[in-house]
Parts: sequence; C-alpha cells; structure tokens
Amino acid sequence: MTNATVWIISPYIYPNNKPPTLNRMSMAPQFPLETRYWFLRDHQLFQHLTSNELQKICLISNFKTAHKGEIIYFAHDEQNRVYSLKKGLIKIVELDSNGNETVKEVLQKGDLFGQITLDNTEVDEYAVAISDYVTVCSFRIEDFEKVIQQNPTLAIEFTRLIGLRFRRLENRYANLMFKDVRTRLLLFLEEWATKDGTATQEGTILKNYLTHQDIAGLICSTRQTVSQLFNDFKQNGLICYNRSTITIPDVRQLKKMIA
Repeated sequence: MTNATVWIISPYIYPNNKPPTLNRMSMAPQFPLETRYWFLRDHQLFQHLTSNELQKICLISNFKTAHKGEIIYFAHDEQNRVYSLKKGLIKIVELDSNGNETVKEVLQKGDLFGQITLDNTEVDEYAVAISDYVTVCSFRIEDFEKVIQQNPTLAIEFTRLIGLRFRRLENRYANLMFKDVRTRLLLFLEEWATKDGTATQEGTILKNYLTHQDIAGLICSTRQTVSQLFNDFKQNGLICYNRSTITIPDVRQLKKMIA
C-alpha cells in the first residue's frame, strides 16, 4: 500500500493534503494510520479525544502482533515504553534472582502494562501471549508524557485506569494475607469466570489457557496444592475441566463457598 492510498481512504486532514514523513518502524504495512486511528478510538483511554487529538497520538503509536506462546515485551529490552492491550490475552511473568518464573498477572483487552509509572525503573518481567492472537499498542514514555501534558483529561483517565489496576493488586494482596489457599482459588475462579467466561446451558465455560503452575503463582500456592484442589472441586461438582476448558456449572455456588 502506498502513502497516497492510505491518505485517500483515511479520515486524516493535513495542511496541503500532505502527511508527515514516517519511518518504517512507525508505519508497518499491516497497521496503516487509518487502522491505528480506529484501534485507538475504540480504547477507553482515548474515547473522549477529538479526531485531531487522536490523529496526533496515532503518529507516536507503535503496534505489534503475536501468536500464542510468543513473547510480546521484555522489560530489559523495552524499559521506556507503556503498552496497551488491544486484543487478546497475555500473562505477565516475573523473574526472581534465581531465574524462577512466576505469573504475576493475566491481562485482557484495554489493560495497560510496561512502564505504567512513566519512569525507567528496572523490572524483571516479560509478557507472553496466551490467546491465539494478540495485538498491543505502545508509546515511548517521552512521547506519551508530552501528550498527557497537553491534554489534562487524558491524564485523568490514565490515572483512573492505573488506579483500578493497583486496586486489583491491593485486593489480591489482601486475599493472600487474610484468606486460605482454598478460598483464594475459589475467588480466582469466580473473578476469572466473571471477566472471561462464556455463559452456556452447561454453565460458565472458560478457555483453559493457564497451567496449574500459572494459577499457583497467581494465588501464591504450589502446583501440587492447586491440582489437589481442582480435583476436590471436580469431585464436589463445583467445576469440570479438561486440557482445553474449565466449566463452572453454577458460579453462584462458588460465591456461597467463599462466603
């Protein structure tokens, strides 16, 4: 696709009908500016912006795609970027000093990750696609800070989204401190079903994209304990599962067990 073709079909208007010069990295063939525009327009962070404001943000955005199992982001390589998950599911994996891996979070469409504190603090983590197809958008911190400074409403919305994510983490840490592992697993399954489940006549169905080791990391337990609890839940009729799906016949029953 040539530049001329892009600008004829896109909603952008520039002085003298001439777009600014872009390098290949910022304008990959599969993500022309028109596509970026509608991708960003659909994100809750940018929905309130005018077309002109959004056009400017498109110019500093960078999109990439990944398939299941591929690493999207490695903190050591990309410390100066903030990311937004446009499509799919990813898991954030943390590395300790011994090289052991622990799943820290599972993120969905609209979630932010990377250097969300907008600094260059070093972290040992990476993001892996766990759904079949993933699309992410990223911005250099320096560019994103300039946009925020020019648009206070965007800054407020960004702060709100970061606050919601930190609140989720606070709730998780509170559960680690005050709930036993059985209750933590029930809470995890309930939240998972609420956020990502598909309602059917058989119950709520989840795609089984996490291993027992992944879940153990998320609820601060061991793989053996999680496997034992899954078997207990299955025997008690709370869940049914196989390698590809987890079925929860009645999510309300999980809530009763938690209470």
